[in-house]
Amino acid sequence: MPATGVKRNSKRKVSVKVPVSIPGADDTPIDTGLKDPFIIADLPAVAPVKCPCGQSRRGFVRPDNSTATIHQVDISADAKAHYHKLLTETYYFLECDGPCFMELDGKKYPVKPGMAVMIRPGTRHRAVGKMKILNFVVPPFDERDEWFD
Repeated sequence: MPATGVKRNSKRKVSVKVPVSIPGADDTPIDTGLKDPFIIADLPAVAPVKCPCGQSRRGFVRPDNSTATIHQVDISADAKAHYHKLLTETYYFLECDGPCFMELDGKKYPVKPGMAVMIRPGTRHRAVGKMKILNFVVPPFDERDEWFD
């Protein structure tokens, strides 16, 4: 039975039907393109790079990975508002220094450690306050998909 997702942007909603098929007992695992059966990331050992939010340590970034990446992000006091046309991001809040918020499509929502926010394509977003997060990015992060108004 097909599942229906909604692809969202700032102008309209478009329904997209995505076929969902759960493998049976005789099926082999799907081919994700990864050469290795698993990957381990030591995020504190990854060199940080500048990003619109502050500093990011990006794990699982490799040419044969078409599944997802994970980022440990140290967010500066006020990140730059941006959006993605392809990527879905899930922020998991590890640390918050004082009052912290997520601004989503212009509205601020309070956040605290232990909370998570899934940000779908087309949603303008930024973190407000000093915090540390894990960012789960699907499909894998691509800096060409960072858009600013």
